Amino acid sequence: MTDARPAPMPLLENADPEIHALLGQEAQRQQDKIRLIASENYAWPAVLETAGSVLNNKYSEGYAGKRYYEGQQQVDQVERLAMERLKSLFGVEHANVQPYSGSPANLAVYFAFCKPGDTVMGLGLPAGGHLTHGWKVSITGAYFNAVQYGVRKDDHRIDMDEVATLAREHKPKLLWCGTTAYSRVIDYDRFAEIANEVSAVLVADISHISGLVAGGAHPSPAGKAPVITSTTHKTFRGPRGGMILCDAVHAKAIDRAVFPGLQGGPHNATTAGIAVAAKLAGTPDFRAYAAQVVDNARAMAEQLMARGIGVVTGGTDTHLVLCDLTPKGVPGKVAAQALDRAGIVSNYNSVPFDTRKPFDPSGLRLGSPAITSRGMGVDEAKQVANWIADVIESVDDDGVVERVRNEVLALCNQFPAPGR
Repeated sequence: MTDARPAPMPLLENADPEIHALLGQEAQRQQDKIRLIASENYAWPAVLETAGSVLNNKYSEGYAGKRYYEGQQQVDQVERLAMERLKSLFGVEHANVQPYSGSPANLAVYFAFCKPGDTVMGLGLPAGGHLTHGWKVSITGAYFNAVQYGVRKDDHRIDMDEVATLAREHKPKLLWCGTTAYSRVIDYDRFAEIANEVSAVLVADISHISGLVAGGAHPSPAGKAPVITSTTHKTFRGPRGGMILCDAVHAKAIDRAVFPGLQGGPHNATTAGIAVAAKLAGTPDFRAYAAQVVDNARAMAEQLMARGIGVVTGGTDTHLVLCDLTPKGVPGKVAAQALDRAGIVSNYNSVPFDTRKPFDPSGLRLGSPAITSRGMGVDEAKQVANWIADVIESVDDDGVVERVRNEVLALCNQFPAPGR
């Protein structure tokens, strides 16, 4: 077994041996298991260093050049670097790097453009959308009149005719296009046409695919959606943070909504980590990485289907594979727990038109970013898919689970986890 203990942390070990031990155990888990949660990845090691830097000691309410605290000489430069790098990388006019994560970034967009009770539209959660796009259990579904569009029953693709019909009927202030469990390219051109027709602000939430967009492996919404939101981890490999990219005409409204509208001082170490990730995302190596993420996801999807496991939409264009285990007669939660015992980490997930409850759904969501960050390619992705099928087909067979666990560990030892 590869020793994945993090670099020595004598101060932490002395101050808090319990937390020190848990960090060591987590580092070992990330080394010894194949991580397929689509929203997870391995941050760049340089990003991890930055996120734990002296910038955690600084408070910086306001924006670069317009702070309410002194001593911002370095912080202002850091924030400007992050903004300029993102603007160049994504081809946008303005970037706000202060949101604490993706959900706060989305809330800032609501605050910038909407009043309570205004109509908004987004992809429904059961169809692969996100909670913050107006789903009923979210504050965005409670404070706004949320209209949800869905996917077609025959192919589980977003029903653009339904989007157009609902938009004409309800005239939303915001039209969201973005997903959390949908594996196909979004038709940004068609969404832009619909938004322009009904005078809605089109918002593209690219939290899952921002790294693919930056790396040229997925179409960009820039120039079509005047507002773009994203987390900064996932496929982007940055720190746990958020960003809002927008046209210059919306810059003042967005900035005011983030601060002072929703937040106080930004997390400066996170801002610096975003700057580092943005620089690395502009390299040829990252473009190759983004392309490999998609290749690996497609290889997994094809092999899973060859083993008789249903894949929603019949494949993927992104990092994400959504499996429907109904043909195998195995609930998603049961499968996810068995896979975890076998050293393969995923999450159970609803599928479109699921007949099971959300906490015990029919699906399994898989993602390829983390295995790609470890250097695994198509051959390894296919092997992982075969192991998944083995476990699902023998979900109660401890012998199969143990055999797969040992084989997974052997593969993980060949591909050390980044960031140790």
